[in-house]
Amino acid sequence: MIAYRAMVDVPRELVQHLGRLLAAERRAKGTRRGTRALTCFYQALLVLIWFRKGEDLALLGAGFGISRATAYRYRDEGIAVLAAQASDLHTALRRAADDGWSHVILDGKLFDCDRLTETTLSVKGETIDAWYSGKHRDFGANIQAIMRPDGLPIWTSQAMPAHLHDTSCARELGVTAALNWSAAELDLPTLADSGYESAGHGIKTPIKQPADGSRLAPDNRAYNRLLRGLRWQGERGFAILTGRWKTLRHTTASPRRIGEIVAAALHLTHFEYRYLPESC
Repeated sequence: MIAYRAMVDVPRELVQHLGRLLAAERRAKGTRRGTRALTCFYQALLVLIWFRKGEDLALLGAGFGISRATAYRYRDEGIAVLAAQASDLHTALRRAADDGWSHVILDGKLFDCDRLTETTLSVKGETIDAWYSGKHRDFGANIQAIMRPDGLPIWTSQAMPAHLHDTSCARELGVTAALNWSAAELDLPTLADSGYESAGHGIKTPIKQPADGSRLAPDNRAYNRLLRGLRWQGERGFAILTGRWKTLRHTTASPRRIGEIVAAALHLTHFEYRYLPESC
């Protein structure tokens, strides 16, 4: 095995931030000094390299002088402490309203993963792969996200099986109920695509074409055009996450853990946007 020098484009302040979170976790567990293979700073660096570059953990661990098993354990600790910083949905919505945003945007995405041999029954009673999406023709986990009007995600959900529709995921996770509450109580409506039709009065979706093929009325066409003009920035939300953190583009972890990984990446993104705007 040959070693070589490499660079990773994450700010030192982010490494130090994650290092402090890891140090607090070690103190909470009662870890004694000098008993870990890596310091908190270098463990944080390992985790951030994995997020930023999607490196193979066995090779990444070898570069840090640790075993494959230790590299996986250190990565999982980093994911856990980052995901624990994520706000719940109601808190995120209140913060968006307090910051003066006029609306939020709801969207869902399939995060690609390896095949999982877990089956379930379809609505027709047939046995299907739970984590396979017929729409995308791929295996993965469905993640729901709430974005600000400028495209920055403010909340992401836990992972749901890919065979479920976006609306089914949002309802099962309580997202639609929370968004209808925010529209009524916080005057913060939600914009979404047509996949969320009939999700509630607080969630605005495009008006579909009449079933008879006739043309939409001018008022309805103007409504759809205005909705698209306000919603397009929200489409950037998932692109911000997957563009910045390469490991989100495909993961070999259990799809049930993808929600935790995305939440960890969301916290990293928020740290950079909030404290290091010049690096974004």
